[in-house]
Amino acid sequence: MTTKGHISQFIEKYYLHFNAAALVDAAKGYEDQLNNGAKMLVSLAGAMSTAEIGKIFAEMIRQDKVQIISCTGANLEEDIMNLVAHSHYKRVPNYRDLTPQDERDLMDKGLNRVTDTCIPEEEAFRRIQEHIVKIWKEAEAKGERYLPHEYMYKLLLSGVLEEHYEIDIKDSWMYAAAEKNLPIICPGWEDSTMGNIFASYVLKGELNPSTMKSGIEYMTFLAEWYTNNSENGIGFFQIGGGISGDFPICVVPMLYQDMERTDTPFWSYFCQISDSTTSYGSYSGAVPNEKITWGKLDVDTPKFIIESDATIVAPLVFAYLLGM
Repeated sequence: MTTKGHISQFIEKYYLHFNAAALVDAAKGYEDQLNNGAKMLVSLAGAMSTAEIGKIFAEMIRQDKVQIISCTGANLEEDIMNLVAHSHYKRVPNYRDLTPQDERDLMDKGLNRVTDTCIPEEEAFRRIQEHIVKIWKEAEAKGERYLPHEYMYKLLLSGVLEEHYEIDIKDSWMYAAAEKNLPIICPGWEDSTMGNIFASYVLKGELNPSTMKSGIEYMTFLAEWYTNNSENGIGFFQIGGGISGDFPICVVPMLYQDMERTDTPFWSYFCQISDSTTSYGSYSGAVPNEKITWGKLDVDTPKFIIESDATIVAPLVFAYLLGM
């Protein structure tokens, strides 16, 4: 086991109750999973890449603390945007005070706001677009088809963006994942800037929709991966809510019920960092036990929910796992 550093010792000493205690329990449960030979899926919702989670998540990948990732299309691309356009980002700490006209002024300057951070359209979106479109078209010309993250891996590993790097490459979780060819699930990729750009080329008749593999193919890809890697269990660490968590967790009941593979094990661990409250029909805010009724978790599956800001909590959990 990794010798624990000052951050880990701090949270063990002072994080003793309520959400603080849940954080420590969840981190220890995650560590137990890995020590017992289980693998771990981490899902990224929200704007975790723009929140620069790569500064610590990349090291989680390098140290084999995560074996598969599920993320939104935004998180897939925004880590790369931060890599190539970081100096052009604009922080807006007083974002709560902005008027509608202030927001329009930001848009007119090509600054797309994510809470307190504006992503620069020209330097981020267009810089990636210039190169990724060539990769899409080259694949189509060869009659090849790939999943969205596979195209991003090709982009990163090709080296064409190197001249634009504005942060330490070690702080890019996508680059760390590309180096390991880590499996990624990216459901609903169409709901992203690059997804919109791809759709625009389809509308212009310059690309065929089938050049990009679909969400159904992501699910079948995940089903095969789960089947081949679940001998010692697979845990589920969910950051936020939404499709990046909802989509992959369903692979277990799909295999068990729809494929009638009744030897498929449930997820062996579950933790969600969420600020969503339990409400009428809210899935993101549902307590983990509800997932038992859907055939995702079992009665004795270790279950944790940390009701807090993921940008605060996730780095602390990861620091514990890295022995910091």
